[in-house]
Amino acid sequence: MYHAAAFQRELENILAYWTRRAVDEENGGFYGRLDGHDAVVADAPKGAVLNARILWTFSAAYNHFHYPAYRALAERAFHYVRQYFIDHECGGVYWSVDAQGRPLDTKKQVYALAFTIYGLSEYYRASGDAAALELAKAQYRAIEAHSFDTARGGYLEAFARDWQPLADLRLSAKDANEKKTMNTHLHVLEAYANLYRAWPDAGLAGQIRGLLRVFDAHIIDPDTHHLRLFFDEDWQSKSDIVSYGHDIEAAWLLLEAAEVLGDHSLVARFQHLALPMATAAAEGLDADGGLNYELEPGHLIRDKHWWVQAEALVGFLNAYQLSGDQKFMDKFEGVWAFTQAHILDPVGGEWVWGVAADHSLMPGQDKAGLWKCPYHNGRACLEILRRSA
Repeated sequence: MYHAAAFQRELENILAYWTRRAVDEENGGFYGRLDGHDAVVADAPKGAVLNARILWTFSAAYNHFHYPAYRALAERAFHYVRQYFIDHECGGVYWSVDAQGRPLDTKKQVYALAFTIYGLSEYYRASGDAAALELAKAQYRAIEAHSFDTARGGYLEAFARDWQPLADLRLSAKDANEKKTMNTHLHVLEAYANLYRAWPDAGLAGQIRGLLRVFDAHIIDPDTHHLRLFFDEDWQSKSDIVSYGHDIEAAWLLLEAAEVLGDHSLVARFQHLALPMATAAAEGLDADGGLNYELEPGHLIRDKHWWVQAEALVGFLNAYQLSGDQKFMDKFEGVWAFTQAHILDPVGGEWVWGVAADHSLMPGQDKAGLWKCPYHNGRACLEILRRSA
C-alpha cells in the first residue's frame, strides 16, 4: 500500500522547484521556459496554459496546506494572468505573450480559456477575491457565446482574436486540424466542474451535464472504452489513435464532474464507466510499470511522458477505490515505482518530460514551457493526499 507522506514530500519538492527557479523577478509572473537542464530561457514566450496551470496549482496547494507562501505565489500568478493574458477588448485570453507581456499569439484557443477558468476559480476558493470569480465567469460566458454548438452539442476548438473562423484550429503541431477534440472537451468539463464548486449556477450545471452526455454518446468508444480523439462538427470520428494518458485521466475526471454536480444517476453511470476505461488504459502499461504514450495504427509509441504517469496514478487509484480490486492497486504501485526510478529528477528537481523505451531521456524537452507545468504531477499528489485523508 502507498504511503501518503511520500506524496506530500513529492508535492513540496515540485512546488519548491517552481518557487525557486520559475519566478521572473524582472518582467513579472513566471518565466516562459526552463530547458531540460533547468536553465532559464529569459526571452521565451509565456503561455496562457502554463500560467493558468501555475495559478491552479499554487491555489490548490494553498487550499490543502494553508501555507502563506503558496497563497503568495497564487496571487502573483493571478495578477499576471489578469494584467497580461485577458483580452479586455475582445474577450477570452491570448494564447501567448512575449517575455515582457505583450500579446504574441492572439488566437482564442478554447482549451486555454478552459484552463484560465480552472485556475481563476481555484484562486477564488483560496483567496475569496471576487474579481477572480468574475473573470472566471467572463471566460465561461465567452466560451458559451462563441464556441458552444447549439445544434449538435459540444464545443468548437479555436477562433481568431475577434472570434471569427480560423483556418488552423490545432492545439499543437501533432494534432489533427478538426473542429472538435476530446482534449478540449475534457478540460472544458474539468474547468466547468471547478467553477461550479465556486459558483453553483443552474445554467452551468446544465452545460456540465451536456458535456458528460457528449462523452458518453460520442467520445468514449462503447466497444473498446478508449477515447476517440478528433471529430468533425457532426461528431464523426477522424482518428484511430489511442492516447493512454487521456484514457486514464478521463476515467477519473468524468466521475469527478458528476460528483461535483451531485447527480446520482450520472455518478452511477461514470462509476460504471471508470473501471472499463481504466482497464482499457492499462493496455498501455509496459513491463517496467510505466504507461506508454500512444498507440497509432500498427505502431506503439513507447515514450513515457511525465503527465501520463501522473494521471495514471490517480486513475488507477480511483479504480481501486471504486472496485477494491487489487489489480488496480498493483498498477498504481507499478506506475509510482517507475516514476520514482525514471521520471523524478533527484538532482535538478521536478520531473523530467519523459523517457524513451530504453529509459534514456527524451531529447530536447523542457522542464517548464508552454506545456510543461506543475499541474499534472502536482494535482496527482494533491488528489492522492485527498483520497488518503
